[in-house]
Amino acid sequence: MQSVMITKIFADNPNTREVRRVVDLLNEGGIVVVPTDTIYAFACSMEFKRSVEKIAQLKGFSLKKARYSMLCSSLSMASEYVRPMDKDTFSLLKECLPGPYTFVMDANNNVPRNYLNPNKTIGIRVPDNNILRTIIEAMGCPLIGTSVRREDADQETEYLTDAELINEDFGNRVDLVVDGGIGDDQPSTVIDCSGSNLEVIRYGKGEIDL
Repeated sequence: MQSVMITKIFADNPNTREVRRVVDLLNEGGIVVVPTDTIYAFACSMEFKRSVEKIAQLKGFSLKKARYSMLCSSLSMASEYVRPMDKDTFSLLKECLPGPYTFVMDANNNVPRNYLNPNKTIGIRVPDNNILRTIIEAMGCPLIGTSVRREDADQETEYLTDAELINEDFGNRVDLVVDGGIGDDQPSTVIDCSGSNLEVIRYGKGEIDL
């Protein structure tokens, strides 16, 4: 696989050729740094376990301790990978997405077990970022993603938000960094929807009032 270090894609009009380049890399098992509506993220195809393992190494933890999100282009795509939702949960997701939220949902059999949390749940994201959603739409299926923030290191805000600095740090360890402009320095708000009651387990960029 030929490595391409960094490419600029504009949110208001994503270049079709560059989007295709990203998709081709992902379909070959590549790891790509992508912009989101929060912190930049490592992303890969669901089809390649070795790529997910490599992301865990980049993050500084073992695959068993990894917590990944499924990055989707729409709520409709996300619903193909989770168990049926009750009316209130569906209404909440419809109101919040696309947006800076991660919803922990009961996964169905379409989700490979490698990406499930111990209680068979998966984090669902539909980021409000036109670049990323265009890439996912071109893929035709969700990506597996996690923020570039390392769990075992203190990183200055600029290293989480600036694609060129991320490329300096990780460019020789990933296949491509997509520069979508300056990112946000806050993570997503995480809401656990897998139990009998909705519960906020991390407050981040997304405002929520349950």
